[in-house]
Amino acid sequence: MSNSELAVSYAALILADDDLEVTSDKLNTIIKAANIDDVESIWTTLFAKALEGKNVKEMLLNVGSGGGAAAAPTGAAGAIATEAPAEDVKEEKKEEEKEESDEDMGFGLFD
Repeated sequence: MSNSELAVSYAALILADDDLEVTSDKLNTIIKAANIDDVESIWTTLFAKALEGKNVKEMLLNVGSGGGAAAAPTGAAGAIATEAPAEDVKEEKKEEEKEESDEDMGFGLFD
């Protein structure tokens, strides 16, 4: 990541921390106050458009949080449902083994 991108990123985080809207003008003001001169205006415009209408704090708090795991099936229907994917996995492994046979022939991308 370049210095320009880092400067704009930090400026956006400062604005978000103060609960201010992230705009290109505000980003430029913070960057100039930090005496960083080599930031092109395209970066501030891109960041402002990307973060427009978004809550940056919420985005940071939800990084890495997935949709959650699926509920485990119960009863006889669950037993049938869990058997089918196991068979699919075995078939996929057999197909992968066939694809790997090219390596045994001495072929290689970087040979």
